[in-house]
Amino acid sequence: MRTESRLFAGVAVFFLVTAVGYGWRSREPAGTAVLALAFLMAALVAFFLYTQYRKRGLRAQDRKDAEVVDTSGPLDFFPPHSPWPVVTALGSVLLALGIVYGLWLALLGLGVLALGVFGLVFQYAGRDPQRSNSSSRGGRS
Repeated sequence: MRTESRLFAGVAVFFLVTAVGYGWRSREPAGTAVLALAFLMAALVAFFLYTQYRKRGLRAQDRKDAEVVDTSGPLDFFPPHSPWPVVTALGSVLLALGIVYGLWLALLGLGVLALGVFGLVFQYAGRDPQRSNSSSRGGRS
């Protein structure tokens, strides 16, 4: 994940420099806002990938001396059933419609979106990683 975080950090720096230059030269707010938003999105992805690298360490793809067999085994834990992606999508739709139809709907959408993101982040916060890896390989507990 280290390589990917550096890649997205470079993209974020590019968008930051472009946004500053564009905003200074053009004095046009819409383009500057879009470039600033692109910077924030790339910076968010870079931050996420960097924290995953700090949490999990080097992967086989990050090491020059790695063999193909080093990447074998279970990849990660993927939840089989979760209602939170649907709640997050509903909150996004309500927020977008609220921008068009009124502040009250936007605030409702923001609340539903926050609930969905909170549920996604903390749904499996207390799970035991060893137990879930053995069950994901098809073994019964």
